[in-house]
Amino acid sequence: MRIYLLCLLISVFPVAANASIVQQEMRPGIPANAEYLIGERSKPAVLLLHGFLQTREFPTVTTLARGLQDAGYTVLSPTLSLNIPNRTHSLACEAVHKHGMDDDVAEIGHWVDWLKSQGYRSIVLVGHSFGSLQLLVYLSTHPDPAIKAYIGASLVEAQVGATSRPILIAQLEDRIRNNRRALVTQSLSFCRKYTSTPEDLLSYVRWDQPSVLTALKQSPVRVQLIMGDADSLLGQGWLKVLQHIQIPMVVVHGGSHFMDGEHEFDLLDHTLKFLEGIPQGTSR
Repeated sequence: MRIYLLCLLISVFPVAANASIVQQEMRPGIPANAEYLIGERSKPAVLLLHGFLQTREFPTVTTLARGLQDAGYTVLSPTLSLNIPNRTHSLACEAVHKHGMDDDVAEIGHWVDWLKSQGYRSIVLVGHSFGSLQLLVYLSTHPDPAIKAYIGASLVEAQVGATSRPILIAQLEDRIRNNRRALVTQSLSFCRKYTSTPEDLLSYVRWDQPSVLTALKQSPVRVQLIMGDADSLLGQGWLKVLQHIQIPMVVVHGGSHFMDGEHEFDLLDHTLKFLEGIPQGTSR
């Protein structure tokens, strides 16, 4: 299988002939783009989402997208706008962030609808890192018959550093309740200083480990997690917690958070194995 995957990744097949950039307006004045890699109609389409503040050009995502297309799958890889028109670059932690989980989930819904408008009735959500969390939130709040399965690679909760999450939530709720709209700076995900509005920050902070576990256990579709046991960016004990609740999961020995190096083959291999069992659905 490893040799087969290597051949896929170095294939000389002209990918550009089967790739295009799709643009949709997410909100008034906020267009966003996705790369559309066309595969076989007989296979499910994959919606592939990047991690926190990144773009679809992030290496983990681009390598996986090309491998999936070479295996015959249609892949749609959007870049979340983060309320920036036609965003093409990663957003710095130090920027002023005026985007929240609700915006992210709404954009995922736009791209799911776009795939359905192209005739796809069997769609698999595949995310990396925080993108896995965003797709899980979408799945838990917007069930759709076209969504057949979910793969979360390096799934994380919304980490808040050493801050007491209950206290932080109470403070943010108090600011919102009293119409105090000043920006707040707080540790979030890999950002030590993340500046955002109280409402938008709260929309992420609410997704702690218990919330993520509940969403996984209540998933309306098949779930597969792909995690690395050398992932230094996970919350303390997170891997053991996931194993304890017996969510279907593959643990890649030596795999980092980014599944780089030789582990990019493991990520692709496990993703392909899972996709083989997904129903095709119908497409026009």
